[in-house]
Amino acid sequence: MSPRAVLLLLALCLALFLASLALPFGDIRGVAARDPELATIILVELRLPRALLALLIGAMLGSAGAALQALLGNPLASPDLVGTSSGAALGAIVTGYLIGLASPFAMMLGAMIGALAALILLLALAGTHASTATLLLAGVALSLLTGALSALALAIAPSPFAFYDAYDWLMGSLVDRSLPQLLFAAPVMVVSILLLWSKTAALDALALGEESAAAMGYPLVSIRRLIILAAGLGVGAAVSVAGAIGFIGLVAPYLARGLTRGLPGRALPPAALIGAALLLAADILVRIVPAGRALPIGIVTALAGAPFFLNLVVRGRAETAR
Repeated sequence: MSPRAVLLLLALCLALFLASLALPFGDIRGVAARDPELATIILVELRLPRALLALLIGAMLGSAGAALQALLGNPLASPDLVGTSSGAALGAIVTGYLIGLASPFAMMLGAMIGALAALILLLALAGTHASTATLLLAGVALSLLTGALSALALAIAPSPFAFYDAYDWLMGSLVDRSLPQLLFAAPVMVVSILLLWSKTAALDALALGEESAAAMGYPLVSIRRLIILAAGLGVGAAVSVAGAIGFIGLVAPYLARGLTRGLPGRALPPAALIGAALLLAADILVRIVPAGRALPIGIVTALAGAPFFLNLVVRGRAETAR
């Protein structure tokens, strides 16, 4: 077993046993002896689904970020920076809070439609080979637009408490997520991840140029459509259960590229593993940090990811100046 897999397994164990829900790390047998049913409920029905959701969502965001970066040829392309996550959030908000179809299936469908629409609009605005500046401008504009529309939808929603109800979800949260959310969203994310991974060789070929990839026999149009579809559906499913979680899709692919000799396609599996570990670590952190209420996990990822993003921008400017 690789060291990264061992660390991920250790993080999963910590997520199960190190938390504030009355099952201390060193007293599992004692709690189980006093109340076996309570121990089983806490472990199997609450903590395990939440930890698995963190793993799956992190893997989905890492895979989607790596695939979008390879497709667009831009290291700053990630689901949150190009507006995909905010588009998914808008779709879920319109479906669940404005229209009132608050079932998990309806909100997931709305999130998927929103994510796909945001990706298609981004490509229409910036193109498939946009410069970093163009991609950032288009992504920021799209994020601002979808964010404003989300706030408007909550403001005019029939429920006067819609905004307060949606706050934690908008910031990204795994609080109160359990087995039903896992069973509902996991199949979509797993299929999306596998679809993206199936195109790793094509993405490596695309890094050599469109003409070279076409000469190798890769159908570029269908590959682009499949990547956009898989990324949009997977990110939509992730956002529908956990809200908009930022920077995982940016940081994980960057760290993974150092393990794959710069080949963008081969970075997808390690990016998924790193994304899963990062999000699980962030979820552990929000549960052990003392606070008056549970911190949204999106705050932790943003605090950790924003300096990383600024460093990438500064390095890009320095390379351009040369």
